[in-house]
Amino acid sequence: MTDDLDILKAKLNQETAKADWRELQPFFARGQTVAVDPSLDLIEVAVSFSRDDASQIGQWKDAGLVDKVSDAQAAQWFDNTQALWTLVVMPWVLVQPCP
Repeated sequence: MTDDLDILKAKLNQETAKADWRELQPFFARGQTVAVDPSLDLIEVAVSFSRDDASQIGQWKDAGLVDKVSDAQAAQWFDNTQALWTLVVMPWVLVQPCP
């Protein structure tokens, strides 16, 4: 199982990309963008999404660390031309502000 997890993490790590928020507008319009708090590891969150770990995702959501991008957040990112780390875990696009 550890090997499978390591392989999944390596695959997800290779699929991360930087993108400007403006490029992600079509995904936001479809309700597919999920904001990941900078305190979390984007790869770890992606692993939970790919494994459909509802318990862990629910804990993060309850703590306000993972949630769909709000209209207010989207507007702020748009105005600031925010750069984001992105990772697609179908049907979601996980986004995390670049430091």
